[in-house]
Amino acid sequence: MNNIKCLAIDDEPLALRQLATYVEKIPYLELVGACQSALEAKEIMDQEMIDAIFIDINMPDLNGMEFVKQMQVPPLVVFTTAYSEYAIEGFKVDAVDYLLKPFGLQDFQRAAQKVKHRYELEHRPVAEESSIVVDELDSDAMFLKSDYKTVRINISDIRYVEGMSEYLKIYIEDHKPLVVLLSMKRLEERLPSNSFMRIHRSYIINLRKIREVNKNRVILGEDAYLPIGDNYKEAFNDYLASKFLGK
Repeated sequence: MNNIKCLAIDDEPLALRQLATYVEKIPYLELVGACQSALEAKEIMDQEMIDAIFIDINMPDLNGMEFVKQMQVPPLVVFTTAYSEYAIEGFKVDAVDYLLKPFGLQDFQRAAQKVKHRYELEHRPVAEESSIVVDELDSDAMFLKSDYKTVRINISDIRYVEGMSEYLKIYIEDHKPLVVLLSMKRLEERLPSNSFMRIHRSYIINLRKIREVNKNRVILGEDAYLPIGDNYKEAFNDYLASKFLGK
């Protein structure tokens, strides 16, 4: 199993230091950043795929609960707070666990184990040979196998695809992301080249979903700021140039 990439988020420096130390003690967790605000965490999450966050609820500017609620596809979430009344609200947003301060390493280890269990469920392997099937009756549709289910999706509804080692995470309009055991190359061959383009070693985007291009990032929405890789800049810039009106 790949390490689970995590953020520790707490506005109190001592609490943040303890939280980060606990994350580093768990061998299957990888601490990507320790943030003193949700806004700081958002900056990291705009640049890098984060699998799980351990986040305080009571923080200035943007509290942890609202931060999670505003994300279209949140990572795995463990809330930490000194106020027990937030527990029910936390589970309403599908939090993995809820740690009531002050908590010790054993409490944290139990929460981390729940994160690991949920992560493994979402990344269960399926056979690549049968992970993708063309819908012969509809050229804009295909079937994907994910979590032992076969799901029919419209190709035009795909927003973007993220490569995760031997798996792909496919982000779809009005649907939770699908995780399939499939190579980027094989899916890229299946997607229509006039609508989809690879812009990074780890990303294929639906060109029709682009809202903005800002420096070296493609913005598909508030939840999707994707980097343009150096090896893909020329082809992407050629595509943009072909769409400009006038000189």
